[in-house]
Amino acid sequence: MQPKIMMKKKSVSASKASLVLFLCQMISALDVPLDSKLLEELSQPPTITQQSPKDYIVDPRENIVIQCEAKGKPPPSFSWTRNGTHFDIDKDAQVTMKPNSGTLVINIMNGGKAEAYEGVYQCTARNERGAAISNNIVIRPSRSPLWTKERLEPNHVREGDSLVLHCRPPVGLPPPIIFWMDNAFQRLPQSERVSQGLNGDLYFSNVQPEDTREDYICYARFNHTQTIQQKQPISVKVFSMDSLNDTIAANLSDTDIYGAKPVTERQPVLLTPTGSTSTKVELRGNVLLLECIAAGLPTPVIRWIKEGGELPANRTFFENFKKTLKIIDVSEADSGNYKCIARNILGSAHHVISVTVKAAPYWITAPRNLVLSPGEDGTLICRANGNPKPNISWLANGVPIAIAPEDPSRKVDGDTIIFSHVQERSSAVYQCNASNEYGYLLANAFVNVLAEPPRILTTTNKLYQVIADSPALLDCAYFGSPKPEIEWFKGVKGSILRGNEYIFHDNGTLEIPVAQKDSTGTYTCVARNELGKIQNEVHLEVKDPTMIIKQPEYKVIQRYGQVSFECIIKHDSTLLPTVIWLKDNDALPDDERFLVGKDNLTIMNVTDKDDGTYTCIVNTTLDSVSASAVLTVVAAPPTPAIIYARPNPPFDLELTGQLERSVELSWIPGDENNSPITNFVIEYEDGLHEPGVWHYQTEVPGTQTTVQLKLSPYVNYSFRVIAVNEIGRSQPSEPSEQYLTKSANPDENPSNVQGIGSEPDNLVITWESLKGFQSNGPGLQYKVSWRQKDVDDEWTSVIVANVSKYIVSGTPTFVPYEIKVQALNDLGYAPEPSEVIGHSGEDLPMVAPGNVQVHVINSTLAKVHWDPVPLKTVRGHLQGYKVYYWKVQSLSRRSRRHVEKKILTFRGNKTFGMLPGLEPYSSYKLNVRVVNGKGEGPASPDKVFKTPEGVPSSPSFLKITNPTLDSLTLEWGSPTHPNGILISYILKFQPINNTHELGPLVEIRIPANESSMILKNLNYSTRYKFYFNAQTSVGSGSQITEEAVTIMDEGYSETLFATSPVMHTVRPTFYKVQPLYPRIRNVTTAAAETYANISWEYEGPDHANFYVEYGVAGSKEDWKKEIVNGSRSFFVLKGLTPGTAYKVRVGAEGLFGFRSSEDVFETGPAMASRQVDIATQGWFIGLMCAVALLILILLIVCFIRRNKGGKYPVKEKEDAHADPEIQPMKEDDGTFGEYSDAEDHKPLKKGSRTPSDRTVKKEDSDDSLVDYGEGVNGQFNEDGSFIGQYSGKKEKEPAEGNESSEAPSPVNAMNSFV
Repeated sequence: MQPKIMMKKKSVSASKASLVLFLCQMISALDVPLDSKLLEELSQPPTITQQSPKDYIVDPRENIVIQCEAKGKPPPSFSWTRNGTHFDIDKDAQVTMKPNSGTLVINIMNGGKAEAYEGVYQCTARNERGAAISNNIVIRPSRSPLWTKERLEPNHVREGDSLVLHCRPPVGLPPPIIFWMDNAFQRLPQSERVSQGLNGDLYFSNVQPEDTREDYICYARFNHTQTIQQKQPISVKVFSMDSLNDTIAANLSDTDIYGAKPVTERQPVLLTPTGSTSTKVELRGNVLLLECIAAGLPTPVIRWIKEGGELPANRTFFENFKKTLKIIDVSEADSGNYKCIARNILGSAHHVISVTVKAAPYWITAPRNLVLSPGEDGTLICRANGNPKPNISWLANGVPIAIAPEDPSRKVDGDTIIFSHVQERSSAVYQCNASNEYGYLLANAFVNVLAEPPRILTTTNKLYQVIADSPALLDCAYFGSPKPEIEWFKGVKGSILRGNEYIFHDNGTLEIPVAQKDSTGTYTCVARNELGKIQNEVHLEVKDPTMIIKQPEYKVIQRYGQVSFECIIKHDSTLLPTVIWLKDNDALPDDERFLVGKDNLTIMNVTDKDDGTYTCIVNTTLDSVSASAVLTVVAAPPTPAIIYARPNPPFDLELTGQLERSVELSWIPGDENNSPITNFVIEYEDGLHEPGVWHYQTEVPGTQTTVQLKLSPYVNYSFRVIAVNEIGRSQPSEPSEQYLTKSANPDENPSNVQGIGSEPDNLVITWESLKGFQSNGPGLQYKVSWRQKDVDDEWTSVIVANVSKYIVSGTPTFVPYEIKVQALNDLGYAPEPSEVIGHSGEDLPMVAPGNVQVHVINSTLAKVHWDPVPLKTVRGHLQGYKVYYWKVQSLSRRSRRHVEKKILTFRGNKTFGMLPGLEPYSSYKLNVRVVNGKGEGPASPDKVFKTPEGVPSSPSFLKITNPTLDSLTLEWGSPTHPNGILISYILKFQPINNTHELGPLVEIRIPANESSMILKNLNYSTRYKFYFNAQTSVGSGSQITEEAVTIMDEGYSETLFATSPVMHTVRPTFYKVQPLYPRIRNVTTAAAETYANISWEYEGPDHANFYVEYGVAGSKEDWKKEIVNGSRSFFVLKGLTPGTAYKVRVGAEGLFGFRSSEDVFETGPAMASRQVDIATQGWFIGLMCAVALLILILLIVCFIRRNKGGKYPVKEKEDAHADPEIQPMKEDDGTFGEYSDAEDHKPLKKGSRTPSDRTVKKEDSDDSLVDYGEGVNGQFNEDGSFIGQYSGKKEKEPAEGNESSEAPSPVNAMNSFV
């Protein structure tokens, strides 16, 4: 039987259990911690507890410590191998082993060399039960070599080109950390344009002038030795186009010059990695780093994707401005193709990296220690995975199992060793090795065969204390081989414990889920196996729980006051409680104002800082309870602060002195909450008639707590009381007991009694019924009585049920009646009711008003009079008179139209009225009718009257057509409403200049029978504003306005110019109706040679913002847009091309975004300018020729003087210097010292210009004197050849076959120009 414990129910670890309990855990445990007593008695194979890493890089300046620690019983001995052979440490004075340890110390600091101890080390820990081995520990000293000396050439780069500064650090162990700095030890700034690659190189996607510097320094930091190595500074000089042209011109011959290209944008090109594809292998669990750095201008942006999949979420990071893709903890699922895409505005480039994730071996199931009893079976399982699949091999005590001593109980089956019927001699340590090309795993697992009688490791007579109703765990830690059986007993002679009230755990612990007071007692644990038996007693005490019986309460205290929180507790008498107070879950402030008593906390002189939550915590050795309360500190007012609130509801309502019509109600007021009660409101509920509905009864002063209530008969009363103070009303009190009053005669009669006829021969009597409690008893009815007024008739009565209406039929029309309604019930009648007057039904009036007269006041107003009708003929309530009137015809047109009658009502007994809004010069009719509640009576005879003339409305339209140089044609329509006989039209007009200023006003009177006219003698190309209205004998009507422009050229007089839309101006008291759909129409043009007048008609809301769009007809170019200032309906397009067809349209902004239809016009052909062209004048041509001749003469004179007087002392310079070709450059102007005249016989080639400021501007004339040597740095030789340095800019020139593309050597003196 295996000495291992399989969980049967559930595993509960006892808080007091010894580490020995783990001996009884499952066989999957990797280690077996032993009790100190057992450790002296039980044997255990060695177990490696600590060892150095597999790849161990050491500091060559310090001692090498190779760790190997192990435990076992008996304690193990240690030995080492080095490079596969025994390492005899006794023969090496530099090597020692720590006492009771396998750790080696190699003394390097006293003369040893770390390089001499490089190798593969392995430790073996051995005792009589077996041997455990460590991993192969590879010892390598770290190395931080210096950079190899090299000559670094300066980097001359053209602006915008890419650049890579190579670091190439020395190969160190481990590899160094690379960073770039300057001479001042400041890190060089990096960005999307400039960044460091994974290999340490510094990449420039494109260089800029600010990249010029001489101190690009690559540093390599070797962390293991804490050293930093520095590369020689690298110089970078970025040439802008200006400086680059200067340099090329100064160092190349004409035949060598291609011409410096300007800074041009370039599409991306990958600097690293190269090519279109690459591969990368990474190991499982490592960090995958992929990099793409691109050149280009503008600086490319890098984007990463995974083909056929997504980048893993939560494990993907982008570094180095997204140039590096980082995926942590990679797995085989991360294999695939990763594409980086570099993109700028000119294009993109991409690279695909095929990633393969391999895996060093990793455990699926590592072998675990086995503790077995003799004769038991067991297995060691070693399962690992990797890519490629790892190879599994077994060792026994450090020796390959194939050559290890045989054990008949052992059988190897691949990754499993099966043990059957083991014996004590089967104890050994087994090693499992899982390896592939990327690494290995090595695990030790021992098989320990023990035969031991039972031992109980729990302390004898151990006392357990628990709180009632909580679990109790009684430990019985044990060990034995074979595994002992555990039994529990209560008391000395108690029976074995069984049943659901106990839980028995595999580790020997007894659990009582809910311990009670009677669970107290002595419990005995018995452990037995075939080798023996042992028992142990423990004791259990169950205590009463600790409780807080008076908890601290919420407090509101004024500043500088005193507050106290109570915390009264109850606890078991055998437990000693401790009380701790906290403020906001922290210790109380160290302040003498806080006084902690036995049962309370008192705070003196409270401040704002004391605001917070105070917690009382009571602790015993077995339990802990707590309670909290909030303290709110408020400002102290001049008088003591009072918290005002609504009063609490009254209570203890009592009814006394019950009588038929009264009862006495008393109550006890609730807490007034610091605001005196001003009054009490009493409400009642009628449970008989309206249950659940509370009605107002009365209210009494706040000093009164009793009230005598008047009651109504036949009501089942309940009362409640509401207290009121200045803050508000309290909640209602609980209802009082119910009190049902006796029945009685009704006390009142129905209200709102009315008599109104609905027909000419009836009388409808209505009233408001009594409410339920007003009936005073059952059987509520009504007695309805009526009689005709002013007639000696008897009352007619009828008794009806509990309704609210009664109809009397057969009455005369509209006769007054006396009416009364009396209530009664089963006990009798109510008091005698009062009488009201009503009328029977109305009928239509019988007579029309007479003597109707009309007085016309003016053209739009008349007054009408009539005689009243006799009231008897009205046959109802007189409501007033209605006047019907209508227009028969207009006297000016003599045309009839549909009659539309208008009605005016005059309330009451009026006998006259005013008729407004009449149309002038029209014929009207009217009649008058009397009105009562039933309707209208007959109409009076029609009365005819006429209105006099008035002023006309505006002309219906005004059109201006046929514009010429000096005339315009006007057409108009007569007014829609002449309002009389037209006698003439008035036309006024005035010119408008370009600043919209108005000129003198001209007025013309036109006969009324005219409808058009031609205005002549106008100014050409001038805008005019016209005002036009009509006149009658009464006066002038409203005017209409228009604007028009005379044309500029007779050749275009056939083009019609349409005016703005027809406008109808109305009187100021009216408003203009907005068109439903705004529109722009009749777009017309008057075009000249280079401009055109555009005008249009607009219908729609005012204040429109117009714009004009135009373009060449038939062209696909976008429309050009011009904004029209103000709300004008014309615009002048300027800057047009003569003889060109244009398209034009007009639109409005801010409304509905509508536009007009397109119109096409053509500008006139180009005409001869009236201005005199100075370039064609003879005197100007002669003057220019004289100036040119004078300049030519001056040039010839200067050329001759140069050849004769400005000789260059070549021979003297040659004598002074032996080798003119290696002279240094001059410091003052940058030119080279002397020159060789071997090639000075070539003629000067035009274009070899060198101005004094060493620059050549593109706009310089080719005939400049610079071409002939007029520069500071350029001179002519005796034979006329040119000497000087080329430094001017040149435009891009095509390369010729005989031109060289190589840059000149800086040591050459100078190249002559041909």
